[in-house]
Amino acid sequence: MAHVGEPGSTRRVRYLLALYIAEHRAGTPISPGRIAEMLDRSPAATTEMLQRLAADGLVAREPYEGVTLTDTGRERASDLHETYVALSWFFRDVLDLDAHEREAMEMAGLISPEVAERLAHLLFEDLDVDAEGRPDGLGVSPSRAE
Repeated sequence: MAHVGEPGSTRRVRYLLALYIAEHRAGTPISPGRIAEMLDRSPAATTEMLQRLAADGLVAREPYEGVTLTDTGRERASDLHETYVALSWFFRDVLDLDAHEREAMEMAGLISPEVAERLAHLLFEDLDVDAEGRPDGLGVSPSRAE
């Protein structure tokens, strides 16, 4: 399995994040076509990556149905999602980037959890958060506290 900083790790991160988000929005299993659409990838490229993720134990493939994150895959994707959200908000609120979500997805696997946690602390200290301490659920559109 590719680790952070290795060739292919950024692509794996994008797929894990897309699967995690799709799973929370629509449930499982998730069709390869939906993931291909989310990531603007060809069906063949998506199927190939999903096969790699399955070989690494991160997803379970269900023929003619789709894929589901395994517990290991979900845990990894959850950690990546926290980083993705922090980066996305930073890119949007601080750098005022229009493509904040795309940029965050590209970089989510490239920074350490410690850096992501510190960034989140700086960004979220003035935000309304839900009972679990997560701003705005899964979305990346926080509302500043007034």
